[in-house]
Amino acid sequence: MKSQDNAMKKNAEEYQTSIISGKHRLMIAMLFPALILFFLPSKAWGEEEEVYLYTSFHEPSTDGLRYLYSEDGLHWDSIPGIWLVPEQGKVLRDPSIIMDPDSTFHLVWTTQWKGNKSFGYAKSHDLIHWTDVKEIEIMSGKETDNVWAPELFYDEDNGKFLIIWASRIPEREYTAADTLGKNACHRLWYTTTKDFLSFSEPQRYYDPGFNSIDGYLIKRANANYVLILKDNRKPGYSHLFCAFSSSPYGPFHSPSTAFSPTSSEGPCAIPADDGWIIYYDHYGNHRFGAVFTTDFHSFSPIDEHISLPRNHKHGSIIKVKRKIIDEILSSASKHNA
Repeated sequence: MKSQDNAMKKNAEEYQTSIISGKHRLMIAMLFPALILFFLPSKAWGEEEEVYLYTSFHEPSTDGLRYLYSEDGLHWDSIPGIWLVPEQGKVLRDPSIIMDPDSTFHLVWTTQWKGNKSFGYAKSHDLIHWTDVKEIEIMSGKETDNVWAPELFYDEDNGKFLIIWASRIPEREYTAADTLGKNACHRLWYTTTKDFLSFSEPQRYYDPGFNSIDGYLIKRANANYVLILKDNRKPGYSHLFCAFSSSPYGPFHSPSTAFSPTSSEGPCAIPADDGWIIYYDHYGNHRFGAVFTTDFHSFSPIDEHISLPRNHKHGSIIKVKRKIIDEILSSASKHNA
């Protein structure tokens, strides 16, 4: 564990202080023309064409749900308006969205920094009108005081939703690695549901042996899953890395080295040609960053190829029909940004 910690910390420090190496420059030069060709539409956008939608929020996160959209997966525009307002006294942070096989959108989010054991939930058919808005108390009876950054994943093989989040652990459970940070320590948990009415008993998800949050799950292929998460020890860590499994329920293993600078969080990813683009919120520098990877072990920074409006914070990305974006834009005049 100590050697793994040292390796991850060294990698993060090298990322933070270095300029992209000649090897990385060559990789980007070779890969990015293919990326651009992948993202550019082959014909004019029609209603059935798909567009990327990025869920977002603004600090201090009491206003509500916001959207970004992109036609190429690289350059993003704001959609004016607030599309779901949190309950008074609560926040709407870390909005994670997914569309089920029936084309219903499901959204979960963080409702409080601490003092509760719930996450927020709502569903929609058009991303404009939300119903069944509620808090789901998932950690009742557990020794914690928060539920952070719930993330949705649809297990198509078993026809159910998997929800991953982070909750505080009691100090008596701290490892030696936990003590390297000065903030409270978390571990990832998960539950499953088919209807957002009944849920499986929460279980620990992936425990790297130190404070970790912001778990984001990707299915690359059958029996090939990648979990992206944040080493949340502070100061000196607070960066992102990956772990791997043959099942969406773990166990996860073989953690990668860190691929983001310190003070990064909120990862999400989209496929790109023969690889993936991982977006993250570089909150330490008030901007977004991104890397391109083909194997989730080596990563090429591509910050200069992306653009996002200021003030937006991290959520998740899905593809939707262009007509849905057009309908949201046409309704935006009714929603003041």
